[in-house]
Amino acid sequence: MRRVVITGAGTVNALALDVAGTFAAMREGRSGIGALDFPDVDRLSVGIGGQVKGFDPALHFTPQKRALYDPFAQYALVAAREAMRMAGLEAVPGAPDRWGCIMGTAGGGNGTVNDAFRAVYAEGRSRVHPFTVPRLMNNAACSHIAMEWGLQGPSFSVATACASSNHAIGLAFQMVRAGMIDGALAGGSEAMLNFGGLKAWEGLRVMSPDACRPFSKNRNGMVQGEGAGVFVIETLEGALARGAVPLAEIRGFSMTSDAGDIVMPSVDGAARAIRGALDDAQLSLDEIGYINAHGTGTAANDRTECLAISQVFGARAPKVPVSSTKAMHGHLIGATGAVELLACLLALNEGVIAPTINHQEDDPDCALDVVPNHAREVQVDAALSNAFAFGGLNAVLALSKL
Repeated sequence: MRRVVITGAGTVNALALDVAGTFAAMREGRSGIGALDFPDVDRLSVGIGGQVKGFDPALHFTPQKRALYDPFAQYALVAAREAMRMAGLEAVPGAPDRWGCIMGTAGGGNGTVNDAFRAVYAEGRSRVHPFTVPRLMNNAACSHIAMEWGLQGPSFSVATACASSNHAIGLAFQMVRAGMIDGALAGGSEAMLNFGGLKAWEGLRVMSPDACRPFSKNRNGMVQGEGAGVFVIETLEGALARGAVPLAEIRGFSMTSDAGDIVMPSVDGAARAIRGALDDAQLSLDEIGYINAHGTGTAANDRTECLAISQVFGARAPKVPVSSTKAMHGHLIGATGAVELLACLLALNEGVIAPTINHQEDDPDCALDVVPNHAREVQVDAALSNAFAFGGLNAVLALSKL
């Protein structure tokens, strides 16, 4: 069983178009959520989101490539390039068939789907873009990353709703640890901020019209975001051999199924995932210095997650800093765990815990240290990252300093 580390990270999200800018926003507790700007937004009852702003595809891709890439693939490719640069790699080391790409997404090329339906039904066209299928398929992001970097090992997409990217990173970790591959680019990407995508979410009646307020008693729903997070994951031995400086070690991973309700979360399912990640990592409760919560800002999720954390950590639960960064960048659905993993890297590398902003009123059902409104400087040696999805699918990662 080999030790596995993260040596590079990349992102595109509502806070910034790179890791440094995202870290700065998390330190400052700055929100990237604002008024949405796309066709027919006035027909939605929800007008806010964590929309990526200032991203110009022409700066990154040729016109021929842009014709092939839905925004979710564009975000993933740009994030992967940043991750490779940070890892000090111009190409993968060693045999290309020993490297893979595992990416999470819930909606895949949702913007392409929206455009196709608009063309046929709203505009009365008789045909759609010839690249509609390769743009909308969920595996487009991982396939294009694999092609750009010559990754000839296992490459595939994971679709488990809001746990997708944690599942993708966890599976990459397990494959590297077991010796199936030597490294991977892994993470998640999502771009569902369009009329059709948000109209579907409005139907669930879980969207906030004004702000995401995780763990606050007056919370009233989630706010959707978009973007990508991608990481270079490889063996500790390989990283040190080429002089790379790891950002963190992935120590453990656990995934569980509630096998209960399609939308209502389970305390037991979440608790089993948290406990499983700790057991896999061989970390004690006392060693965990930070938990990045799923923390969507809905009444059901926040209450359930707090109960699960309390069930696992017992008397120590109120002493462990727990924050949700979704209040800053929105809920990126299939990419949310990947962007939130950056908050764990910030805590482990810089001793800064990103805050839960918009916290206005303590909730007795969420009686944890939720790091309200302001970042906190504290040494963190090990952290957990939670992701709990519709369908009752849970994925928790455990990380530590080397």
